[in-house]
Amino acid sequence: MVFRLIDGRFLTALATAGFMLAVTGCQSGGSGGFFSPPAPKDPKQIAAEEGKILASELLAYCPNVTLRDGTAFFNSYAKGGQDDATKLVHQSAITDVTRSCTRADGQMTIKVGVAGKVVVGPAGGAGTVNMPIRIAVIRGEEVLYSQLHKNVVQVSDPSTATQFVFTDANVVIPVPTARDIQIYAGFDEGPAKKKPQ
Repeated sequence: MVFRLIDGRFLTALATAGFMLAVTGCQSGGSGGFFSPPAPKDPKQIAAEEGKILASELLAYCPNVTLRDGTAFFNSYAKGGQDDATKLVHQSAITDVTRSCTRADGQMTIKVGVAGKVVVGPAGGAGTVNMPIRIAVIRGEEVLYSQLHKNVVQVSDPSTATQFVFTDANVVIPVPTARDIQIYAGFDEGPAKKKPQ
């Protein structure tokens, strides 16, 4: 008799506790309760899991600018003194690159900025420095844009470094359909490449 009474109370308490848990889960705002559906996933998380890129991400996409190895410095020497440190006239160095992008009529216009400095060498002095800067835009093996520019810097005080800023505001490519574009900036003494039509 006592056993049945204890057993009955135990079952009643267990049923009451289960009911309270179920009610609490139903009133918890729909996240994490026993009877609640799972919270919907963020579209960005779903896209990342599936390896897809959202249209909003492509609209915000502006390709990075990098310097290729060996293109951050440009040395000019006195005639006949190539690679002779005592005949170095000027050394130019790129210290920073940046870009901004706009879109219109299916085209992306990229404004590429290059900043750096010019240091006068043992054979140099005040005067004009001409430095060749190439801006190129690549998608895989395809060259979308390549232009060689002559940046002219006036050095007035040979005892200090002269800062320079170069901007190519006319880089125009088709609006990318994937995040697969790379912009390169750097010094280039090679022949000028024609802009693709």
